[in-house]
Amino acid sequence: MTRAFRTAAVIGAGTIGLSWTALFAAHGLTVRVSDPREDLAEAVTEALEQYAPHLAARGLDVTGLAGRVHIAADVTDAVRDADVVQENGPERAGFKKDLFATLAREAPAHALLLSSSSAIPSSAFTGELADEDAARVLIGHPFNPPHLVPLVEVVPGERTGEEAVQAALDFYTSVGRTPVVERKEIPGFVGNRLQNALSREAVYLVDQGVVTPEDLDKVMTNSLGLRWATVGPFLGSHLGGGPGGYRHLVAHIGASMQQTGAGGGTPPLDGERQERLIEAVEKAYGSSTYSELTETRDRRQLAVLAALDSTEMEEN
Repeated sequence: MTRAFRTAAVIGAGTIGLSWTALFAAHGLTVRVSDPREDLAEAVTEALEQYAPHLAARGLDVTGLAGRVHIAADVTDAVRDADVVQENGPERAGFKKDLFATLAREAPAHALLLSSSSAIPSSAFTGELADEDAARVLIGHPFNPPHLVPLVEVVPGERTGEEAVQAALDFYTSVGRTPVVERKEIPGFVGNRLQNALSREAVYLVDQGVVTPEDLDKVMTNSLGLRWATVGPFLGSHLGGGPGGYRHLVAHIGASMQQTGAGGGTPPLDGERQERLIEAVEKAYGSSTYSELTETRDRRQLAVLAALDSTEMEEN
């Protein structure tokens, strides 16, 4: 049975928390916000005014947005009627440990307890919670700004229950996000690890005088960024292999690509590991033909290019 989410508590009203607040309210939830900052009411008002046009552009009704957001006196007040809690506090395990003890004690027993943590797995701060409370805690890591960027990384802890995982998927889907469940806890999760790996190489290339920062950004936005925005790295590589797919690509350029990245800390793809990866990609995309997949990719790329062209004209 799908849960009903009517009231959300947002704990921590920095950049991420304010963005969540606007998104939740725009989807019709009652939102109760808690943060010790002295300018909380002003910050919420300013954020709602700033984000309302963005949300309206995504087809959401922002009429009466501010009326659905309430400033809570403290954490206890914020979570008292909550169906879901989204925590956005400092990235410190000790802080989160104390805060989630409070959330588990003060929030209703049915409330889903989510953390926007960008690097710390929930098992690092739920060790002292009772099993029934740890079962409803998990990571719901967004990318900034959450009211615009769809991805939410849903990362269960060691004691998170399956029902809570499904509830998190239902909740984030209900507010227009694209949740992805990660099957194993790892520091930094998936998105930040990919981002950090790319950032390290970008810094290296600029530091070595290979390219300027501006031109490196041009490389990304006019090639990989465009491709990955439409199909992602694995499907992009699968299509890069032509009708033979990922298997063909690896057979022809796999060795040279590994040599290019030598020294980057990436384990070599030996025969067994390589075959396992190829089979995973073929399983993911093998039900569609090469022509069908490339047609979808190209339509999406044309749409992205058209959007970039239109904003360029507006800026000029």
